[in-house]
Amino acid sequence: MNGVRVVAILLLVLGLLAFVVPMPHREDHSVNIAGAKIGVETQHSEKLPPAVGGVLLAGGILALVLGARKP
Repeated sequence: MNGVRVVAILLLVLGLLAFVVPMPHREDHSVNIAGAKIGVETQHSEKLPPAVGGVLLAGGILALVLGARKP
């Protein structure tokens, strides 16, 4: 298996995962007053924008097509 196919398969898998798997995000809203920490920590998950998944999928398909050509 040559390097172009490996990259193409990796891009395809990452593109598919971008549509399905949410990315966790954590924010810390706190204040330190006289050595005491007062605050709130929020945590939520968001999926990547569909355009990112589309670009990854298109790149994977393009790499597969160009890698299949014989020079």
